[in-house]
Amino acid sequence: MNYVIPAPIRPAIAVADTDARFPLRRIFCVGRNYAAHAREMGRDPDREPPFFFTKPADAAVTATGVISYPPDTSDLHHEVELVVALGSGGTDLSPEAALGCIWGATVGIDLTRRDRQQEAKDARRPWDWGKAFDASAPLAPLMPMAWVPSLTRGAIRLSVNGDLRQSGDLSEMIWPVAETIAFLSRSMAVSAGDLIMTGTPAGVGALVPGDRVEAEIEGLAALSYTVGPRATP
Repeated sequence: MNYVIPAPIRPAIAVADTDARFPLRRIFCVGRNYAAHAREMGRDPDREPPFFFTKPADAAVTATGVISYPPDTSDLHHEVELVVALGSGGTDLSPEAALGCIWGATVGIDLTRRDRQQEAKDARRPWDWGKAFDASAPLAPLMPMAWVPSLTRGAIRLSVNGDLRQSGDLSEMIWPVAETIAFLSRSMAVSAGDLIMTGTPAGVGALVPGDRVEAEIEGLAALSYTVGPRATP
């Protein structure tokens, strides 16, 4: 291929207990998929159709060591989520077919510049500046589906400096994983390499440099990292 500039490196994430990597295509995120979180964000938790926003694939980073506090915010929030990775795809999928497309799962954090997101909401603009920034999707290593005990039940938690902030269960999702993927596939073709971040339980809150973040979902690899100094744009 005769590219006019060097081709960017394809983003990829770690696979548990191996040196293999899972290549990424897109990251879809489901908003307000737990009733308690919908309430804390001032919304009605009734089962309205799911809605989505996106992050660039290279926003995904391994959640270990130090991850810098992002620029252009003074209100960075954590949102722990179950993340699923697709090994195949299609359009207009049934929930059963959608479930068969999943290659693996992990725990991740949808980092959010809440002040930038709120400005966008107030102006009725897209959320990109609040959600789609560098290193905004820290992830634990991906586990193949053969190792995943359940996508429909299991404790999901996040702690900051040893204090429990978020605690819920996957069974509390308004739209379960298979139905979420099926709904998304009605609007566009989902494909191998796509990640879906499936929403967060209540308890989202602010992070500051120096905070130690730990997150886990029952039966999946846990993550742990420290929030570093503010990054330079």
